Amino acid sequence: MKKGKIFVVGFGPGDREHITKRAVDALQQSDCIIGYKTYVELIETHVTASSIVSTGMTEEVSRAQDAVKRAEAGQIVSVISSGDSGVYGMAGLVYEVLIEMGWTEEEGIDVEIVPGISAINSCASLLGAPVMHDSCTISLSDHLTPWTVIEKRIEAAGMADFVIALYNPKSGRRTRQIVEAQRILLKYRSPDTPVGLVKSAYRENQNVILTTLADMLDHDIGMLTTVVIGNSSTFFYDNKIITPRGYQRKYTLGEEKQSLKPHQRLKKEAEPWALNQETGEAQAGYEQIESKKQAASSLDMAFKALSMVTKSEIDQTHLVQQPIEDIFEFAVSPGVANKFITADQMRVLAEAVGEKGTMEYTPDHRFLIKVPTDQPHSIVEKLEQNDLTVMPVGDVLNVKACDFCYGEKAESIPYAEEIAAELGGLKLPKELHIGFNGCGMACYRAVFDDIGIVYRKKKFDLFIGAKPVGRTAHAAQPVAEGIEPDQLVPLLKEIIEEYKENAHPNERLFKYFKRVKKIQYFTHQDMSSKIEVEPAPCGD
Repeated sequence: MKKGKIFVVGFGPGDREHITKRAVDALQQSDCIIGYKTYVELIETHVTASSIVSTGMTEEVSRAQDAVKRAEAGQIVSVISSGDSGVYGMAGLVYEVLIEMGWTEEEGIDVEIVPGISAINSCASLLGAPVMHDSCTISLSDHLTPWTVIEKRIEAAGMADFVIALYNPKSGRRTRQIVEAQRILLKYRSPDTPVGLVKSAYRENQNVILTTLADMLDHDIGMLTTVVIGNSSTFFYDNKIITPRGYQRKYTLGEEKQSLKPHQRLKKEAEPWALNQETGEAQAGYEQIESKKQAASSLDMAFKALSMVTKSEIDQTHLVQQPIEDIFEFAVSPGVANKFITADQMRVLAEAVGEKGTMEYTPDHRFLIKVPTDQPHSIVEKLEQNDLTVMPVGDVLNVKACDFCYGEKAESIPYAEEIAAELGGLKLPKELHIGFNGCGMACYRAVFDDIGIVYRKKKFDLFIGAKPVGRTAHAAQPVAEGIEPDQLVPLLKEIIEEYKENAHPNERLFKYFKRVKKIQYFTHQDMSSKIEVEPAPCGD
């Protein structure tokens, strides 16, 4: 079989002029392009691939998994990122998925990381020359990184006088992070420190604003904005932000004749601030970094006291280490048909969650649990011992059943439990719900799930392809009536297997049904509202 390959392509800001030739070559060599739908639209003029898979926000893992699956089947696949794929992009995630599968460079599929122009570089070019000295990038998104860690990084960068580029500064939900970042940096920087706000660099809606650290929150900042904050030497000049390289110490920039000849400029006496290579010491007084004096911590005082007692210097070296915490995420319910949970079960749940975990009740009659632990099996075992059902979360199959009129209409419960046992938790391109109603009244709204099953006259009616949410939501299409009980689970397995094998990552069942027009022997019919509705802001 032909050996597949993954290109992880950084295509830069998104315009034709700033994508590298290697990136274009990789895209045109690829059988399949996988990426966030907005990014796919930006590079579509370079694409010749027969297959394009575009998905939404937060679907990075499924994109990486799909790329690996296709490459292992012999395809050449490009996974795209804006900017540079190795800077908050897809490169690391692709490797993580491969590593989890036991991939090695020698024997596994080929992987090539294609670099691109990162936002700090493209935005800097529109501002002037703000990144001419030591700089760093900090993402303000705390979806994957604890905010306390991000705070420490902002503090350290501010104290060390780095030029700082803030990525992901603000979103609809995350509005406080940029405020906190400004507060921290104002401890170390002048309120007049130059700041550049660049939105959609080199794209159609590009917007560039020059402001100051004190005033930057008076302007529109969003997810498409990169915030570039100067250091203590950065200045404005003619609508530009300039950070000196430091040459003013050895060069007289305004003079035609320099005080030091080229061969003299790197001598020790011309660099009194430099580190002495023999003694390991440097002369102080050149750093120009000011911060509020901090009171000695209790730990510092303890070390000082210990030094006085032992009459020896105590090593106070602190290694900064942010451990990678294992978060166990799962769902819990009292059962497929049971909607009651006992006090003892709640106590066991609370003990499992502990002080650091979270427990959220969902519309699906389940608790969503997130617990930091390295012993997930012991948690599952304890919960199951107390008659609680533990289920995986994410893009998996979930079975939701009615309460069977509190057990009065229990005839169909074994069928619901069989479906949950056979199919529950199955990994799929997108989360899928099977709704089960125990009588023809269908009061539990199973017909508004991805797959709806209604028990009626000792047989089953089947519904496929509801759009369960949104302003254009609609019920599922009735595709079969009177299915014999022994035929139900095999039919469901065939439908689910077809969807699993052929759907795009993040493609809901109703979208897949609409795209392929036929699932098994059921032909798609449009169930959407015939009244025209204004498109949702998110472009759904």
